[in-house]
Amino acid sequence: MRPRSLDDVVGQEHLLGPGRVLRSAIERGELHSMILWGPPGSGKTTLASLMAHVAGARFVAFSAVLSGVKEIRQVVAEAEAERGRRRQRTILFVDEIHRFNRGQQDAFLPHVEKGTIVLVGATTENPSFEVNSALLSRCRVYVLRALTEDDLVAIMRRALADGERGLAALSPDVSDEALRLIARLANGDARSALNILELAMQMAPTAAERRAVSEAAIREAAQRKTLLYDKSGEEHYNLISALHKSLRDSDADAALYWMTRMLDSGEDPLYVARRLVRFASEDIGNADPRALTLTLAAKEAYDFLGSPEGELALAQATLYLALAPKSNAAYVAFNEAKADVQERPAEPVPLHIRNAPTGLMRDLGYGSGYQYAHDAPDAHVNQEHLPEALRDRRYYRPVDRGLESELARRLAEWHARRIRGRETPPPTPPRSA
Repeated sequence: MRPRSLDDVVGQEHLLGPGRVLRSAIERGELHSMILWGPPGSGKTTLASLMAHVAGARFVAFSAVLSGVKEIRQVVAEAEAERGRRRQRTILFVDEIHRFNRGQQDAFLPHVEKGTIVLVGATTENPSFEVNSALLSRCRVYVLRALTEDDLVAIMRRALADGERGLAALSPDVSDEALRLIARLANGDARSALNILELAMQMAPTAAERRAVSEAAIREAAQRKTLLYDKSGEEHYNLISALHKSLRDSDADAALYWMTRMLDSGEDPLYVARRLVRFASEDIGNADPRALTLTLAAKEAYDFLGSPEGELALAQATLYLALAPKSNAAYVAFNEAKADVQERPAEPVPLHIRNAPTGLMRDLGYGSGYQYAHDAPDAHVNQEHLPEALRDRRYYRPVDRGLESELARRLAEWHARRIRGRETPPPTPPRSA
């Protein structure tokens, strides 16, 4: 049921509608290398093959899962031969281009640059993260959107009415409600919708004059809902944002739901574990240092057990993080210190806390006046550690929650002693270290 003309394409009007940039380029035969980024079943392969058909170009397709540099060289050699013999351009369609490593992607560069091939890469992953920047700079990126429920219903109706390539010969009897159910289960994926429809038709009773597709047959054919999920696209960021905000607001039930939704959609559980570890430092920090320990243990448990058993450890960590006391004081302190490092001049290290491994350095005052804390009765000395320009700069401001309330008390006491100590000249240290 793959479309045979641009007018047959359902969806992607922002790219293929009348006067739109990609449609105009294809119809004028102005082929250029590109990356098609979109969710499964949105029409990436279809668009690439139609591009070759409309422009009269040679179409060569291979998958990054099965091919390597050797196959790339072979395709390029054939493209050069065709261009010289028939003056015909070659569109090289690379499905799942994100699966090529950086070195393999580099193999395309000279041939894209020379125009030997028109590279059309398809990916479900964010090309900013997965495609070599040098290759990305030579390609235009077009974002394909997930097909809507109406789009999927239109595609299935076309299949039901087509006697040559579709299901019309089976005398289908499929209600609008059944098509809508399939569309919801397919979640924007045309390939999935057509597969469910075909299987449900095959399961329908054949004794009657027309094959009536029931809801039970559809659900049996689908087995489970195809959850829309692009691991680097908008839905990915929507779900991870929902998880983070639920954790931050201490909503344990919502956090568990979103974490489970990510896993069930096909997200790498170790990615989820990394996000939980990050949250433990960013949003809990020293209010409950055990949170970081627990999330790292959950990651190790998943590594050891794998799926599905190891996912329980991630669920346990998620619930703990949601209910732990919250503090972003460490996160804020780190960002403020980083801003000073990046935006202010590189201040010299105060002489008294510099190391002095040579006589010359000692003669220049390196280490002079340093007070060794362990020589003081309470291991507290009165000396500056920040550069003069940053004296009294405070980055860490603990909150009054969890363990940080105790850390706030200690820090306040330290600052008070510093202030008192400045009013009293420092004693001569008995020795240096």
